[in-house]
Amino acid sequence: MSEPSKEDELAGTEQPFVQHLMELRDRLLYSLYGVLICVGLLMFWPGPDGLIDFIAVPIKEHMPPGAKLIAVGVFSPFFVPLKVLMMVAVLMALPWLMYQVWAFIAPGLYSHEKKFALPLILFGSLLAYVGIGFVQFFVLGNMFKFIQHFTPASVAATPDIASYVEAILSLYIAFAAAFQVPIVVMLLVRLGLVEIDKLKAFRGYFIVLSFVIAAVITPPDVISQLALAIPMCLLYEVGILGAGWFSKSSRAPTDESEESSAVDKPANSK
Repeated sequence: MSEPSKEDELAGTEQPFVQHLMELRDRLLYSLYGVLICVGLLMFWPGPDGLIDFIAVPIKEHMPPGAKLIAVGVFSPFFVPLKVLMMVAVLMALPWLMYQVWAFIAPGLYSHEKKFALPLILFGSLLAYVGIGFVQFFVLGNMFKFIQHFTPASVAATPDIASYVEAILSLYIAFAAAFQVPIVVMLLVRLGLVEIDKLKAFRGYFIVLSFVIAAVITPPDVISQLALAIPMCLLYEVGILGAGWFSKSSRAPTDESEESSAVDKPANSK
């Protein structure tokens, strides 16, 4: 006689549409409060000037002695430091923002899914920080050093601060997104959209795809393109290695019991 089916974990947790909207509003407000707190802390220390000085270090090391970044626009001296301040505040509050996303979708997750959703979000935030740090401390310096070799001696390299901030902001976003490759790979396997064997077979195509993506979203220099493509390929391998473990560890208990009973059934039938 077959056992009665267990009650669905999500039974009775359905919420009306208005309540979903109220929950979304609260999570957005919490996210905004977190960013504003980070803005206040950054205003206190190191301040907009300190942030500008920090992000300008990679390019100033390859500028003539005594040279400074210039502000071409009339309002650039005001808006550019404010833009940098907001950008750093959002990055600083990234784990809090990701937690709000998780808290909003958590009621619709099973218990075994909740167990791994939060670590996965934190791991994704960590990878984003690693990607941004990789840009700041490795990519920018080597990229400007490479570009400096092609600057004529009669040309003074004094970039506009607004264009510089735009360029590095795009690199921050590109590398932060590219470093999410292991998360994407693990989720694809966990959701059953692709098998690990197919990911291994796709390895060669992904290498080509990585270099194509790097050529499109990075500046036209070899250093930044290689700096993005090579880590993407390595992180793809990390995703393949972690996909099997993550898919097995985050499996529902009922799936594991069914799988074990399917293995034991032929032995018991003899």
